[in-house]
Amino acid sequence: YIPSFCTACYREGRTGDRFMSLCKSGQIQNCCHPNALMTLKEYLMDYAGPKTKEIGEKLIKEELKNIPKEKVRAIAEKYLKEIESEGKRDFRF
Repeated sequence: YIPSFCTACYREGRTGDRFMSLCKSGQIQNCCHPNALMTLKEYLMDYAGPKTKEIGEKLIKEELKNIPKEKVRAIAEKYLKEIESEGKRDFRF
């Protein structure tokens, strides 16, 4: 399981019927999985100790492979790099 600190759906207005339609169609995976990876990365950068960071980075690397859409995966990889190298925050799908 991936710990997620994501609030993207709420902040993007994906609530109620809109949220449920994304869930029922399976399209929510194109939002939730990459958002979980990005919020985990932010947590690791801001709060994690060395051992936790090592474990988390390994998990992120492995879980990126499980994002089914290549375009979504590429964008997530770009955002993850920007989180680490530039300290950017608050990316969301």
